[in-house]
Amino acid sequence: MLAKILSSAVIGIDGYLVEVEVDIARGLPSFSTVGLPDGAVRESKERVKAAIRNSGYRFPADRITVNLAPADVKKEGSAFDLPMALGILAATGLLDGAGLADHIYLGELALDGTLRPVRGVLPTAVSARSLGVGGMFLPLQNAPEAGVVQGLQVYPVRSLAQVVEHLKGLSKIRPLSREINDLARDAAYEIDFIDVLGQENAKRALQVAAAGGHNLIMIGPPGAGKTMLARRLATILPPLTFSEALETSKVYSILGLMPGEGGLMTHRPFRSPHHTISDAGLIGGGHNPKPGEVSLAHNGVLFLDEVPEFRKNVLEVLRQPMEDARVTISRANSTVTYPADFMLVAAMNPCPCGYLGDEKRSCNCSPLQIQRYRAKLSGPLLDRIDIHIEVPAVPYRELTGMVQGASSSDLREGVFRARKIQGDRFRRSRIFTNAGTRSRQIKRYCSVDNDSHRLLEHAMETLGLSARAYARILKIARTIADLEESPRVSSRHVAEAIQYRTLDRSLLH
Repeated sequence: MLAKILSSAVIGIDGYLVEVEVDIARGLPSFSTVGLPDGAVRESKERVKAAIRNSGYRFPADRITVNLAPADVKKEGSAFDLPMALGILAATGLLDGAGLADHIYLGELALDGTLRPVRGVLPTAVSARSLGVGGMFLPLQNAPEAGVVQGLQVYPVRSLAQVVEHLKGLSKIRPLSREINDLARDAAYEIDFIDVLGQENAKRALQVAAAGGHNLIMIGPPGAGKTMLARRLATILPPLTFSEALETSKVYSILGLMPGEGGLMTHRPFRSPHHTISDAGLIGGGHNPKPGEVSLAHNGVLFLDEVPEFRKNVLEVLRQPMEDARVTISRANSTVTYPADFMLVAAMNPCPCGYLGDEKRSCNCSPLQIQRYRAKLSGPLLDRIDIHIEVPAVPYRELTGMVQGASSSDLREGVFRARKIQGDRFRRSRIFTNAGTRSRQIKRYCSVDNDSHRLLEHAMETLGLSARAYARILKIARTIADLEESPRVSSRHVAEAIQYRTLDRSLLH
């Protein structure tokens, strides 16, 4: 007897159909799985056998062969348990095989026949809709995740027996009904820029970074508030659009990191990996490549605290995703591309001890130690970071003062207006913010007057700026002008932008 049933797997952030073929023939009892299964798939035979028996059905004492097609693509994970079990029951004649053909089945089976959640449901649901599949049967916990895909019937399932009874017409599983409007949640954050005492200049720089999508690095002594500032950056970024939320959620779904209630990611991600992370952990990798921290920060913020403590080879692999907004991982048997469009926020001390330039504490670092410390950030990497700012220690009078600084809502209003201007400016291109502009767009949208030209010429000669740094200054000046809703870039915008190249100046001393 032969039965065929549809399932799915994921390559990168895209799902693809897998046809589970089950053949039962006379012979000595055996259970073999072919089609490049990994260890978890090969072990499924024990789970499937126990689940079928403990659900009250007969497991055939014959030779069982399961083929996962296409056979030349590696299959991994436990999501094939449910389709294997249904295929065996269909091959024995308990189920009508024809009724299984137009739906996808996913789920890990417990030994008692109940279903456990699996990874990668959202990419599978998106692909299933595009392929015209009738619907999906999947574990109850995964249903809200797949339910956000409109035009696809999603059946939440608790156990193998429940699916069998539904397919035999003995009971009905109602498809999940969910409206996109149900996804709108309170976007309020528990943290706010108003919690940060002082540091108004740093807040302004972060507002500029958020308005134009610029990468940023903060330099300051320990305890100055660099981490507090970075963690609050997401509170002033525009809310995720549905397409952004869908793409970001795909990455989290693949790794099984979706929120407990499922559905979509509703806040921009904030990722802060430890400095001991490997290049594979940051960029992604493995035998079967998985996304790394840069992809988990897609459409959000990647924060590298104490950035000189990261290994230099780890930092250097950031250059390509910072330019291309994606990561391509190549292996002998496959090439996988993950999205990685993030804002980089880095923080560092001015020197190894952290007190260079401090008025109250003396620095014990030698010039050579300071040079080696800063040299951990290569020139090409620094050139890809638009904004460099100093974050000094907060004076006591500001810590105890009653005057409150700018709040997240105050800063967010300016960011939204600036982003709206950029959206109108770039509506006919694939660029979304000023940070993404290239040479042609810089010449078109960042033209400056004679006063600004003289100011830039003086800065280039004095600070020894590279051509890339020159372009960064023009981009930042354009963003500052957008925050003021100014159609032209003036000398005051350029002057402020030059102030955001701190490391270019300090490296000269």
